[in-house]
Amino acid sequence: MRVLALDYGAARCGVAVSDPTGTLATPLEPVLRPGTKKGLQRLREVVGELGAERVVVGLPVSLRGADSAQTTEVRQFADRLQAALDVPVELYDERFTTSLAQQAGGTASLDSRAAAVLLDEWLRVRRPPADR
Repeated sequence: MRVLALDYGAARCGVAVSDPTGTLATPLEPVLRPGTKKGLQRLREVVGELGAERVVVGLPVSLRGADSAQTTEVRQFADRLQAALDVPVELYDERFTTSLAQQAGGTASLDSRAAAVLLDEWLRVRRPPADR
């Protein structure tokens, strides 16, 4: 199953996609202003172009796991995205994804590298224990 992951930000949304086997996560070009009509349309296009069957949106919670200041905004974005798509949209804890992406380096945008870290974790948790 091909999965798209998003690291939401009001100005820029990092994007990463899994391979069809759900093994690898690859960062893509970020989508600018994802909460606007144009941004949501671009995300619909990306989902369709890639044949994504699920979208995972990073949920920014505090270190203790509680809602943070941006959590409400991300939940609202995910609701709007779900209404615009024909595939499931799921929220997933994104703690430490940006710092891990910074440490890993790479040439893709930091936002999309963070989305790839998020997607790697999401995929790893769903693998059978013997394959982790």
